[in-house]
Amino acid sequence: MPTYRGRRHTAVVTLLLLVLAAALGPTPSSAAGGDWWDPVARPAPDSGVNVTGEPFKGTNAAGEVRGFVDAHNHIMANEAFGGRLICGRAFSTKGIADALKDCPEHYPDGSLALFDFITNGGDGRHDPAGWPTFKDWPAHDSLTHQQNYYAWIERAWRGGQRVLVNDLVTNGVICSVYFFKDRSCDEMTSIRLQAKLTYDMQAYIDGMYGGPGKGWFRIVTDSAQARDVIAQGRLAVVLGVETSEPFGCKQVLDIAQCDRGDIDAGLDELHALGVRSMFLCHKFDNALCGVRFDEGALGTAINVGQFLSTGTFWQTGKCAGPQHDNPIGLAAAPGAEKELPAGVEVPSYDEDAQCNTRGLTELGEYAVRGMMERNMMLEIDHMSVKATGRVLDIFESASYPGVLSSHSWMDLDWTERVYGLGGFVAQYMHGSEDFVDEADRTAALRDEYGVGYGYGTDMNGVGGWPAPRGADAPNAVTYPFRSVDGGSVLDRQTAGERTWDLNTDGAAHYGLVPDWIEDIRRVGGQHVVDDLFKGAESYLDTWGASEQHRAGANLADGATATASSAEWNPFTSYAPGRAVDGDRGTRWASDWSDDQWLRLDLGATHQVGRVTLDWERAYGTAYRVELSTDGVDWRTAWSTTSGDGGLDTATFTPSQARYLRVRFTDRATEWGYSLREVGVQGR
Repeated sequence: MPTYRGRRHTAVVTLLLLVLAAALGPTPSSAAGGDWWDPVARPAPDSGVNVTGEPFKGTNAAGEVRGFVDAHNHIMANEAFGGRLICGRAFSTKGIADALKDCPEHYPDGSLALFDFITNGGDGRHDPAGWPTFKDWPAHDSLTHQQNYYAWIERAWRGGQRVLVNDLVTNGVICSVYFFKDRSCDEMTSIRLQAKLTYDMQAYIDGMYGGPGKGWFRIVTDSAQARDVIAQGRLAVVLGVETSEPFGCKQVLDIAQCDRGDIDAGLDELHALGVRSMFLCHKFDNALCGVRFDEGALGTAINVGQFLSTGTFWQTGKCAGPQHDNPIGLAAAPGAEKELPAGVEVPSYDEDAQCNTRGLTELGEYAVRGMMERNMMLEIDHMSVKATGRVLDIFESASYPGVLSSHSWMDLDWTERVYGLGGFVAQYMHGSEDFVDEADRTAALRDEYGVGYGYGTDMNGVGGWPAPRGADAPNAVTYPFRSVDGGSVLDRQTAGERTWDLNTDGAAHYGLVPDWIEDIRRVGGQHVVDDLFKGAESYLDTWGASEQHRAGANLADGATATASSAEWNPFTSYAPGRAVDGDRGTRWASDWSDDQWLRLDLGATHQVGRVTLDWERAYGTAYRVELSTDGVDWRTAWSTTSGDGGLDTATFTPSQARYLRVRFTDRATEWGYSLREVGVQGR
């Protein structure tokens, strides 16, 4: 779904929304020439693919897969938001004329095509006919028509893409306020349907190639399976989820509408469906985390939606570090604001208070740890910087690599922390000039960490896509052109009576992704495309490392704890042992003075190389970790004078120790030092 850079159309789309209160198998055709990549029974008539040559197979000399990764797409978004926001389907057993037809209310001339009226400007009218003329859609600036027809995805695969993340997406509030719908607005019901239809599409494509397992579109549920699929020259399809209220976890007046049982059941269900990555919040604060704001009139409109959904507006405060959320929308959005109850107004915000005060909640942390237990990858785009910082702290405390930024929404200052964990970053499908500029900005980091790059097309995500640069623009795409691997030749893509040219049509649909990559090569140089061609390998590295991760034993469990002091309270114990009892609801707290210490006897000598401190609000800015084998002679293993609270992780060269002592020398608050939990691991 939409990102913040060059996404002007999204603002008016959301504003509009808030103003508004089967047997599978293709149609037989003549057999193809017998090449493995050509179907034996493609539907007739159908869209052209317009690619010749064999898709590359196998790995490179180092045993690495090759190919591009689209880390963020929405193949089945036409089933989201009540089923009538995105018109057309990715496939139909009745053929292309049935799949690529407009929504009923768009006929005869788009007069009731409310999305088009707002997003395309003018009077919003358009020719609703899809097949065979495609006069007005799909188009780079039409946000309401199907862009992921299966044959267009096939063209992207033939052009070198080898991983596609299909994010199952919806938003219950958008669904509820849009006039036209033909199904429930329950988010999980929509997610289930989209997952089913993705498997149905796989079966549909398989039918063209002679039966189950024979098609190029392969849904994968682990990285090894993905590598095998790519080695065969096929497309590995990964299921993700991007929704505002996962597991029903919305919040109303700051009261969670879900519990841990809902989260466990939801994660188990999604994992069983094949989902391996997901967002925990999107657009509206929920019971799991706060969101990264939207700007301008869009921000105001979404803030109204936040109130209508949750009973609360966004709350901002000064940022604790260099990262910040997007400036909150201050521009008026009269159409949205009139939906507010009488006497209720969108609050004003201080310009120097740019961070969402809502971070990762206790339920959100439970969900994050639940994803880690299931070896799933977490999308941090759309999370507030406060929530993201806590997620990265949690992952760093456990050396968990499963973090993704798939479409340019996180604060860019997080990039190195993501790479340091072993995570993966992709950029939104910006125009080639902007894409190249951002790719070059982070190229040195990718070189340092030895990783490839990805893109997130966000097709069907109501975001807007690269406009045409013009046939006379410098370094325009010349047709036909060769794929990056050199094995295929791509000409202009045709469907029915329409032929698309990236230079004059922009990125109108998914079949033009290879053309857009060729535009990047011509504008930015081969080095950018080379980084993209290493993207599939890097994405699978992150996924594989997440699957292989196992939580290390916490050597502090059951340790004997002593301390320089413990705060006295007649009702609650703040004894030292509370910091190692495995319960984040309890804590050790010292007296209100500096120069305190907490000492652990691990019971036996162990290799120690990692210590985590989960602070309560009273934290230390200066402290050191000391180790000893006998409890008498101590050596400093790690120290800091810039502690910032939250969840701190100290890593150092592992060495033998039975005793561990944390010496606190400088407080951040007027209180003492207070720790919820201390973790000790070998590395």
